[in-house]
Amino acid sequence: MTTENVIVADAQVIAPPAPTKSKRLVYRHSLPIRLMHWINVISLSLMFFSGLQIFNAHPSLAWGNYNNPDKPLLSLEAREDASGNLVGITRIGKHEFNTTGVLGVSKGPDGTPTARGFPSWLTVPGPGWLSMGRQWHFFFAWIFVLNGLCYIGYSLARKHVQRDLWPTKADWRGIGKSIADHVRFRHPHGEEALRYNILQRLAYLIVIFVFGIGIVLMGLAMSPRMDAVLSPMVEFVGGRQAARTIHFIIAWAFVAFVLIHVFEVLISGAFNQLRGMITGYYKVDVDPVKVAGPEPVVVIKETPHD
Repeated sequence: MTTENVIVADAQVIAPPAPTKSKRLVYRHSLPIRLMHWINVISLSLMFFSGLQIFNAHPSLAWGNYNNPDKPLLSLEAREDASGNLVGITRIGKHEFNTTGVLGVSKGPDGTPTARGFPSWLTVPGPGWLSMGRQWHFFFAWIFVLNGLCYIGYSLARKHVQRDLWPTKADWRGIGKSIADHVRFRHPHGEEALRYNILQRLAYLIVIFVFGIGIVLMGLAMSPRMDAVLSPMVEFVGGRQAARTIHFIIAWAFVAFVLIHVFEVLISGAFNQLRGMITGYYKVDVDPVKVAGPEPVVVIKETPHD
């Protein structure tokens, strides 16, 4: 009787090292841009909150040179119900909505319902202080104007507008893809993240040259002292009350832009985005690099069996 040794091969594949991922810091925002960005954040915020306090002195919008209280475009009112309780009413054209507790009527510092357009927690520097609200508003408005002029001058001189904000033909051709990516919350990575897409470019251009310039001009058009200088523009927009309405609309358009901007920052990497605007350095992904190594190797293990 003979014994036959059978050799069975157990194959084990050793793959080469996987591509490695790495990141690098890029100096994305210069110091002047960062300073002007944060000055804008502060000035716009305080302008908005002090503007609401000014609005509370006459919480109604109209079109033309005069405000007809019977036909407002928008009004925040306080009325008494059958029991004598204050009720907040928001009128938009011919439509009325009960907004008690938020608009028209809200709780004062002592917790008592008070007739007030916007609630006191949204107004600066304090509820019912019109004169100081105007001082705050105009002070930060001039900071906003001077900062905006510096930004435009610096951006044009450094070709930031032409290079980074003005859309190219390739940008326009890719607008459909950019919209689809935003709807699906897809954000660019790597070197592509350093470049503004078409929607970002259009948004920044509109905010700077439409919202920014428009809100300043409408603010000046509302001032009685500027009637002689800006009377053609006041007439063009439809009157002082029309200018006030446009000023109000643009202010809330700024709020909408800021909310969208903050949302995009949060979902695209808040820490990285904030670091970029505070220190100037932004971290980007480097494309995976294949590490040099041998081709896949098959190791044969021989096992004797009887």
